[in-house]
Amino acid sequence: MILYAATILFSSFLLFLVQPIIAKQILPWFGGTAAVWITCLVFFQVTLLAGYIYSDLSNRLLKPKMQSIVHIVLLLLSIACLPILAGVDWKPAGDEDPFWRIVGLLVMTVGLPYFTLSTTAPLIQSWFAREHVDPKTAKRVYRFFALSNLGAIFGLLAYPFAIEMWVSTRMQAIGWSICYVVFALLCIASAWRARSLKQVQVANRKIVVDEHYSDTAPQAKDYILWFVLAGLASMMLLAVTNHITQNIASIPFLWVLPLTLYLITFVLCFEGRNGQGFYIRKYWLWPTLAVTVAMAWGLTSMEVMRDINIALLLYVVGLFFVCMFCHGELAASKPDAKYLTRFYLMLSLGGAAGGMFVGLLAPRIFDAFWELPLGLVSLAILSLILTRHHLFTIRSKPVLAVFPSVTILSLGIILFFTYGYSESLKGETLASSRNFYGTLAVRQAGNIESDKYASRRLLHGIVIHGMQYTDAAYRQLPTTYFSESSGVGEVLSYMRDNGALRIGVIGMGIGTLTAYARAGDFVRFYEINPQVTELAKKFFYYLTESPAKVEIAHGDGRLLLEREAPQQFDMLVVDAFSGDAVPVHLLTREALALYMKHINEHGVVAFHVTNAHLRLAPVVERLAREAGYHAILIKDRSNDRPYTKFSDWVIVTRDENLILDPAIVAKRANIELIAGLQPWTDDFSNVFRIFGSAGAF
Repeated sequence: MILYAATILFSSFLLFLVQPIIAKQILPWFGGTAAVWITCLVFFQVTLLAGYIYSDLSNRLLKPKMQSIVHIVLLLLSIACLPILAGVDWKPAGDEDPFWRIVGLLVMTVGLPYFTLSTTAPLIQSWFAREHVDPKTAKRVYRFFALSNLGAIFGLLAYPFAIEMWVSTRMQAIGWSICYVVFALLCIASAWRARSLKQVQVANRKIVVDEHYSDTAPQAKDYILWFVLAGLASMMLLAVTNHITQNIASIPFLWVLPLTLYLITFVLCFEGRNGQGFYIRKYWLWPTLAVTVAMAWGLTSMEVMRDINIALLLYVVGLFFVCMFCHGELAASKPDAKYLTRFYLMLSLGGAAGGMFVGLLAPRIFDAFWELPLGLVSLAILSLILTRHHLFTIRSKPVLAVFPSVTILSLGIILFFTYGYSESLKGETLASSRNFYGTLAVRQAGNIESDKYASRRLLHGIVIHGMQYTDAAYRQLPTTYFSESSGVGEVLSYMRDNGALRIGVIGMGIGTLTAYARAGDFVRFYEINPQVTELAKKFFYYLTESPAKVEIAHGDGRLLLEREAPQQFDMLVVDAFSGDAVPVHLLTREALALYMKHINEHGVVAFHVTNAHLRLAPVVERLAREAGYHAILIKDRSNDRPYTKFSDWVIVTRDENLILDPAIVAKRANIELIAGLQPWTDDFSNVFRIFGSAGAF
């Protein structure tokens, strides 16, 4: 019992700890977007499914001795795959599908160890059930499932609050690999113990049956229910993760929080009350329906979408109740222990299906984030199906179907808000698209035929990536964060007297910076998302009407610069937003050294750090100070023109004359340093330390 429990607990700890470890390793190679984490989750769910299939087949087809031998060999082979360090050969060249490249990388780096870990819980539970003939003892097997999820929670929470803050990325991978060897030894001991167990004909046992535990063979409807419940919970997990990270930052804390709550609900539903779990439908359904209605309302509320505190609370709490409903219904329908591998197989199959729908299918069939409203509608429909027989009675006579009535009302309200969400996406939208990197929309304000101030905007989620007037008289105005009064505008004005300019820009948007370019100038954009280029050329005029020579290189800006000879830029602009934050890999010691290699003696690197949630200016200042460069913060709070936005720019340079220019000195602001903040490197960064109000809004 102790050996089995220790093996399951340790395997689950490593199973979920490896997810943020490997995701953070590869995050910089794929633009630092939240989609990297979603793709990793899909891979891990599918691999988990493969592990459960293996467990089910080996349990049913192999004799105990042979099953143990096969599994021990598998464990030894997995040790040979260590350590789990991603090879640099997997770095993208810039034109391949990121999803499949990430999947290939994960298969080769962590595939076999993760697969072996995923087989542990169902296999050991089946060995325990086989070892204990007493039905009351055998019933306790499902408590191992709660134990495994508890281990997973420990692994997830350990990462952002302990490991990430103190341990470098490389040492995280090496430390995990050492722990995996310890796990393998425990699992080999468990398999060796199970080799001598006889195949007990559990079907002949006399089983004590209660409403939460039945020895009746599962029917087709049971398999369908398990698949749907598991799939819906998984779909909502990834949909909520997408929703709360696309406009903030792709950081481990915001990855881990939804997944932790998802796992906590497994523990609560499969543990407590003598194995019946803490889910009781008549108590949990009411708040679940209420919170799903609130989540649907939040999709139509700009106040919710713009306030991270409200949005995070609403959707994280909502996810908890949704998962309690789905996992509670799963726990209530769990079968006899002899069918547990099939039960877990359907859970993993549903989980993988839900994950693949969000991570693989949705970006290819939707032009917006539709999986969240679809998940809310599906949950209301499923709750209606499950409660259709719940009647309110007076004097033993059915009078009103209370639960179905409330569910129908909730469904109607959710559909109403879903319709409102759909209409808000249409608005004055000229075009919309979605791919691995998120959703893009081009929206128009005003009539271009009659309104000289009509304009178009490019949005990534709710973040504006550029605005331009359509009237020829105003088209070349630099707008939003790039206005003439902004930090980048002031520096370019200073540089203009030196003749033709060479400008590099990481993150193109609609190409607003070409508004400063003249004939003879050279502007080179580095843009990771090819759909941005398509929309910028089709609906905006900065690129197509610029008198300068303009080049666009597709791929991650840093990876492209690593392959290029020194460009001798007068200015290199770092404006690659991931949601509302600069990707971490563009703000490291190694990144700054690369940028400085590509600017000339009097050149500057301009970091756009306008942000609502992360204090990025101190990060840049710390890097510059360590390297011996000047770093100044220029805040623009001009609001007298409708086409400008508040902006924060950090200018890094060797040129003392530039930082002493009166126009720049007049706008210079103090950088509020963060005590104890260490320079970020490719091997170590801690976004959690800088999380908080950046003061830009």
